[in-house]
Amino acid sequence: MPNPTIEYRALAASELDRVDEIDRSEVIHQNYRLRDGDLVAEDDYWDGHGWPGWTDDNRTRMRRCLENGGSAWGAFEGQRLVGIAVLDGLRIGSALDCLDLYFLHVTNGYRGSGIGHQLVRLAVTRARELGARRLYVSATPSVNTVSFYRRQGFDLASEVDPELYELEPEDIHMDMPL
Repeated sequence: MPNPTIEYRALAASELDRVDEIDRSEVIHQNYRLRDGDLVAEDDYWDGHGWPGWTDDNRTRMRRCLENGGSAWGAFEGQRLVGIAVLDGLRIGSALDCLDLYFLHVTNGYRGSGIGHQLVRLAVTRARELGARRLYVSATPSVNTVSFYRRQGFDLASEVDPELYELEPEDIHMDMPL
């Protein structure tokens, strides 16, 4: 059920630095690993806070997504940013028919309230408008994250993008038909 107090709107490139407002904290007890083509859940405790490994390169990549013709959205409760999604407009895949959902995060305390689902729906709509036939995501391997994307309609990628895989080889690479 969508939260009626949350408003969604497009973000300009100048607003992407607001990503720091997102509370990424999460305790993870299991991660998926890809073993012989199957997802296998393994115990893997991680207590994450902040944006470890987050660099100016990531911020530059978010802006480049928009320069490539992509889009970004924010979910707001009042003036507070509680969710963000960034769709890259650069076509990928051997048929150049796929777009990458580069970034999606919902702040701690708001997860499970439909915000992530709505942000994915906005990305799906825009990807279809841009003529994509598939939507790609390089998902953090936590069971919670991968399960979220599966509920949205993603499955293991039919074609793993080599550049995105090189950037995040431990991620679970997924896509969904549009």
